[in-house]
Amino acid sequence: MNDCRTLLVVDDDPLILQCMQLCLPEPDYRVVTAVTAAKGLELFREMDPDAVLLDIQLPDQSGLALIHEFREMDRRVPVILMTGHGTAETAITAISGGAFEYVTKPFEPDAILPLIDSALETSRMARRPAELPTDSGQPPNRSEKTAADLILGSCPAMVDVFRSIGRVASRDAAVLILGETGTGKEVVARAIYQHSQRHDQVFHAINCAAIPEALLESELFGHERGSFTGADQRRIGKFEICNGGTLFLDEIGDMTPVMQTKLLRVLQEKEFERVGGSKPIKTDVRILAATNRDLESAMADGSFRSDLFYRLNEFTIELPPLRDRGEDVARMAKHFFSLFAEQLGKDLFSIAPETMQRLEAHSWPGNVRELQGIVKQTLLKASGPVIVPAFLPSGFGDSANLGNEVEISNGWETELAEETNRRLALGSFTVSEDIHSAVDRILIREVMKATGNNLSEASLRLGISRPTLRSRMKHLRFTPE
Repeated sequence: MNDCRTLLVVDDDPLILQCMQLCLPEPDYRVVTAVTAAKGLELFREMDPDAVLLDIQLPDQSGLALIHEFREMDRRVPVILMTGHGTAETAITAISGGAFEYVTKPFEPDAILPLIDSALETSRMARRPAELPTDSGQPPNRSEKTAADLILGSCPAMVDVFRSIGRVASRDAAVLILGETGTGKEVVARAIYQHSQRHDQVFHAINCAAIPEALLESELFGHERGSFTGADQRRIGKFEICNGGTLFLDEIGDMTPVMQTKLLRVLQEKEFERVGGSKPIKTDVRILAATNRDLESAMADGSFRSDLFYRLNEFTIELPPLRDRGEDVARMAKHFFSLFAEQLGKDLFSIAPETMQRLEAHSWPGNVRELQGIVKQTLLKASGPVIVPAFLPSGFGDSANLGNEVEISNGWETELAEETNRRLALGSFTVSEDIHSAVDRILIREVMKATGNNLSEASLRLGISRPTLRSRMKHLRFTPE
């Protein structure tokens, strides 16, 4: 069974409907269409879509009115509004009315597809249950295994995590989630949200490491028209959109000092100003934050503000690395083999003991995310119902003794140092962003090449979501070869 996402498109322009069906093909997407508001409302009730693309001008009703009806049924479904007659005031009305984003016609498919992916990802995080295991540590019995993302485990450290989620979910406190890359910080954040008193309100997530500082400020706080080059209309930020809901700040440890200061002010005063604006805007948002960085070391070297740490650290949940979770590795491997075999249409009877020994002996530097990737690759390679070691990916286990630190060769180190010094000599004030962009470009190029330009596989191997990968590619103006 594929993890297909449903997009409802409501527009009386047949070209738009046909374009979306061609650009979002099955089995990854399911596009359902309506040419009237009445039909769109009917399909919303029947199909329970993951996201909606909605025209403002419809034959029988305004899209601005229709979005209110959608939100009465489920305000967690992101709605992207579009119009051929957009104004700044229309945009503000649309976003204030609960729209996820606003676009004007005509638009290029390459411009709107990342936005649709982002809306679908937001819907997944808000609406797909993040379930805890039963008391025995086993997944709950479900008729539809793909309906939930499970937080599995029965080792003492994971039992503490489950208790912590139970203690803090219903309290309106900020939560800091710590753990290595791939340990499941996002799923824990979703579990907290879904068990909170704000579970029926909006939930948005932002990867602070994936967005440059100038864009991140606008993403969080919005901006006024003309506040900077390219700001051709007012934009509403996530703190305004999420008022009454929950905002998940992933990779908070990578936020720049300037942005840390601005975030601290919002958390302390419960208000902010849009970029280029002067009017204070009140906000009531619950903050969940996560990072794989050692924040105590970051505070010691001055790269992370201690006052922001204490503001975020009203409650802390620390996720253990997979290599320290003992028998959880076997339990999770069995679950993922069963789950992905069903999704991929594979017959699976058992896992050979030798295969399980190889899995348990691995150091798992990529943690749960790496385990999921290995299971999928193994199933795709498997030619029989018993998973034997020969089906494991080539080279699996060769990195068993490697930690999470990446060693850079002398050639690379010299090249990066020379480029840094060259930019310093030219008087650049964006050295860090320039160098990170150069490394990102090379990294994405090589991973896309290795995966045959498959976005889903590349995002899995990079350890980031598909919308984040699309966003980075767009920022870097990277086009696959």
